[in-house]
Amino acid sequence: MNSFAKVISPACFALAAISALASGPAQAQSADTSFFLTSNGIGNGGNLGGLAGADNHCQTLAQAAGAGAKTWRAYLSTQAADGAPAVNARDRIGKGPWKNSKGVAVAKDVAELHSANNNLTKQTALSEKGDVISGAGDTPNRHDVLTGSQADGTAFAAGEDRTCKNWTSSTQGAAMVGHFDRKGLRDDEPSKSWNTSHPSRGPDGGCSQADLKSTGGDGLMYCFAAN
Repeated sequence: MNSFAKVISPACFALAAISALASGPAQAQSADTSFFLTSNGIGNGGNLGGLAGADNHCQTLAQAAGAGAKTWRAYLSTQAADGAPAVNARDRIGKGPWKNSKGVAVAKDVAELHSANNNLTKQTALSEKGDVISGAGDTPNRHDVLTGSQADGTAFAAGEDRTCKNWTSSTQGAAMVGHFDRKGLRDDEPSKSWNTSHPSRGPDGGCSQADLKSTGGDGLMYCFAAN
């Protein structure tokens, strides 16, 4: 029996070690994680495949980090077009509260999220992996986050594009972005806004991946658990 135990025990330890390593990535998210900033964008500028494509990106990243049981929504608005009504980002993300992967609350509800009392900063807007994303003063600067939204989380009126043609264009158009690190070129409210700092712009027309990078972005999005 002793010799049998000596043979089995190392194998058991090896299996346990493999199991622990396999479960490692899932630990990036705590059980009650309900908010993250995407570690990467889709990579096609402002063409996210519409809201459905953006939501799928949030869901995929959450799944890889061990939080796929929740229903994830990208914080994005769309503008009224072709007979379809506008969609407000604030109406897509559930009721809150929302916490990052470290268990730190960024807002208790929709009203607080869109007030001066929210806790959304560079230190709290962690990725799905639990990492701090590089912002103003870092190389590269990736602080521009796609939102297409006004300060209160509602869509812009139809007309002047603020959503890269409702997240289907990677050439012409513009997308409103926010600064997750609450920093900009000036000491004013837009520069400090997490969701409505300035429209994207650039030589390709405003919505290409290169355009987004040219002003300090990378096509990143905020993702919220809606349930």
